[in-house]
Amino acid sequence: MTLVAGVDSSTQSCKVVIRDAETGVLVREGRAAHPEGTEIDPAHWWTALVAAADAAGGLDDVAAVAVGAQQHGMVLLDEAGDVVRPALLWNDTRSAPQAERLTAELGGPGAWAQGVGSVPVASFTVTKLAWVADHEPDAAARVAGVCLPHDWLTWKLAGAPGVGALVTDRGDASGTGYYSPREGTYRRDLLAAALGHDAVLPRVLGPAEAAGTTAAGALTAGALLGPGTGDNMAAALGVGAEPGDVIVSIGTSGVVSAVAPVPAADPSGTVAGFADATGRYLPLVCTLNAARVLDATARMLGVDLERLSELALQAPAGAGGLVLVPYLEGERTPNRPEATGALHGVRLETAGPAHVARAAVEGLLCGLADGLDALAANGATIQRVLLVGGGARSTALRAIAPSVLGHPVLVPPPGEYVADGAARQAAWVLSGADAPPAWAIEGTESFEADPTPAVRERYAEVRDLTARRPH
Repeated sequence: MTLVAGVDSSTQSCKVVIRDAETGVLVREGRAAHPEGTEIDPAHWWTALVAAADAAGGLDDVAAVAVGAQQHGMVLLDEAGDVVRPALLWNDTRSAPQAERLTAELGGPGAWAQGVGSVPVASFTVTKLAWVADHEPDAAARVAGVCLPHDWLTWKLAGAPGVGALVTDRGDASGTGYYSPREGTYRRDLLAAALGHDAVLPRVLGPAEAAGTTAAGALTAGALLGPGTGDNMAAALGVGAEPGDVIVSIGTSGVVSAVAPVPAADPSGTVAGFADATGRYLPLVCTLNAARVLDATARMLGVDLERLSELALQAPAGAGGLVLVPYLEGERTPNRPEATGALHGVRLETAGPAHVARAAVEGLLCGLADGLDALAANGATIQRVLLVGGGARSTALRAIAPSVLGHPVLVPPPGEYVADGAARQAAWVLSGADAPPAWAIEGTESFEADPTPAVRERYAEVRDLTARRPH
């Protein structure tokens, strides 16, 4: 049996899966936690990867490995390859003013959408570079190279062979704000406008192009390295998504993405026109608030997540008019980094745990349904909706999702689909084939329910009545 390893270096943790390269059967796995926060020393990612690999029984027997990781994270390196400052993560919203400035000064939303497929928001790497240039000019001046979390980990696995040896893939590069997925080239003018000068950027590899081999002392020596990719691209590869499939992922963030044969360019900024990990495209809508909305509501009600789910199913559809607008960490889509959450429609009959629980589930889903509508408006074909991520483990969310999203929902069994996608990429690189291996997913469940447009109409009535967080 030939083994491959896939890594998911997410916001909260690192997961490693080891699978049979031919069949995809899981052989073993491990995980380790990351520190909390919206900025982090990348060294913690490497420490967690070492621990997760050790928990998975080591990587000495794997033939190939690839890394999927959180998108957008800004990793700055000096000429010696040392990290200049802690990485700013996708969910750090401090660069919202820089996003507005860059958009206004460099052609407006339409020019950005056509140029790089997306309109800058605080999540994107380009805005974080501008924040560093504005607030930490000495650090900005030291920057010799810029990369993303998966790029940095791949580089570390290769033995950190110098800043000039950094590599990436078009999927993760498409989320930086200075790479055009349509043209397949970097926009160095945008990089320089943000950072104040040019810098080394990772070489963009093809979907199944090897990134070299792992170095001695880097967990295992001589294993083939895949190009890696961003977490959303890896998840799409992990579930075997094809054109016509829409993936709704409920994790730390909420993501609605569609595999498409042509690039997207939405001047409203709602849809990010990313590339995928197979040579196609991945138009995507991302919200900052997803599974943690359920965590926060459970904490507020003093219950665990299982009880929260039970409560939500006890309340009627629409929660009697009670609506939770779930902007608990600001919001990315719509672009409201300073917004706060809000609970609307509290009356005597709705001021109870069941109605609040139902409102939390429905509010979370309404935000994702808005994303589904935006993808459709930008030409995405919706034939299947696949529900994945930690939030998909909620019984209430699975049951309510079809009525709010307006489509039947397929729920693959719980799994580490980002790590699985990375492992599938590693197997693809190892095989040298024209397409990734066909790994079957057993145990997918189907959920159907009549659409409840009144729920979304009520949500739309109050969605924009949100406040800025106090300063």
